[in-house]
Amino acid sequence: MRVRSSSSSDHRIRFPWERHGSLLRVLQLGRLRPALAVLLALGFLIVVALRERRSSGVRQTRATLLSVRRAIDEYRADSDGGCPNPLEKAMSYGNFKEIPSDAWGHPLRFVCPGAHAGADYELSSDGPDGEPGGVDRIE
Repeated sequence: MRVRSSSSSDHRIRFPWERHGSLLRVLQLGRLRPALAVLLALGFLIVVALRERRSSGVRQTRATLLSVRRAIDEYRADSDGGCPNPLEKAMSYGNFKEIPSDAWGHPLRFVCPGAHAGADYELSSDGPDGEPGGVDRIE
């Protein structure tokens, strides 16, 4: 009579995720797991930083547009509603040394009289991509 030893045969029930080479085993990479976690965290921080950089540029450009708009309004009040053509004429009212640009270094767009009904003038920025009339322009 032959007796089988328990060491020669494995009678354990295996679930599909316990097989050799399964997805969970591959994900349990031992020493690589902390490095992957650090890379994922770093990637997340980079995405957040880029989004915040764009948002701060939009805020800065809106502040610039507001100060230029005040200078244009003061010029128009002093010149009986006339347009400061070119825009440099109104810069002395806002104490600007030169025509301000947006946060990305693009010049501001000034159209007087405005193309829209009821708009005396239009002042805008082309936004981060610098494309005139683009989707990301700031008014």
